[in-house]
Amino acid sequence: MAPVIDAHELGIRFDRNRRRRRGGRRLKDALTGRTPPPTKNKSKDFWALRDITFSVDPGEAVGLVGANGQGKSTLLKLIAGVLLPDEGRVSVQGGVAPLIEVTGGFVGSLTARDNIWLTGGLHGLSKQEIEERFDEIVDFAEVGDFLDTPFRHFSSGMKVRLGFSVITTLDEPIVLVDEVLAVGDRAFREKCYGRMSELLSGGRTLFLVSHSEADLRRFCKRGLYLNEGRLVTDGPLDDALEQYNSDASKRRR
Repeated sequence: MAPVIDAHELGIRFDRNRRRRRGGRRLKDALTGRTPPPTKNKSKDFWALRDITFSVDPGEAVGLVGANGQGKSTLLKLIAGVLLPDEGRVSVQGGVAPLIEVTGGFVGSLTARDNIWLTGGLHGLSKQEIEERFDEIVDFAEVGDFLDTPFRHFSSGMKVRLGFSVITTLDEPIVLVDEVLAVGDRAFREKCYGRMSELLSGGRTLFLVSHSEADLRRFCKRGLYLNEGRLVTDGPLDDALEQYNSDASKRRR
């Protein structure tokens, strides 16, 4: 069976001050032909990721392990096509449902209702399909009293509930989840656990970023450990966590 995600010598470069980008063009820049201005001081460039090679088979649940700032979210954005690599390639077979940030990519000025319709449409759902899923999305997210409230006025927890509900209702075969389970309350996390278990039992492929070892162990058997932008470990989740914890312990000494 062919991999659904195949990354080969993947690399992306940023400007260290993040005000200008030498590499790692966003997809919208590529489509509009816009080229970010070059940096004057090349020493400020750094590789957020480099020489990343791995593949993921359909139905796998993979946990991304690593400290903050080691490239986990950047890797998810490359898989989702939000960022374009400076080196190498990543190919994805099938659609991706990304919940990479608390906002879920929603538009702050639009209402919750409009964001549901917009996101569903962007992922290829027909008007009828969105109508059929609308009540389920709202009930799961528990935002029925705020459907006509602009998304930017939602609390972090409400944004997570709506984003998770919409993204996991889509039919995309690959689901990317980045740290959102840490934001919701305990009751909602339990609902999320049940929804993610349903997705995996239905054959979906999951990429999960979480600092909770319990959450990673709940869903993932395989782990990718990133450190300083490099793929250090690709194997059983326990091996990835052991290497991560060992390196973290050395840094604390």
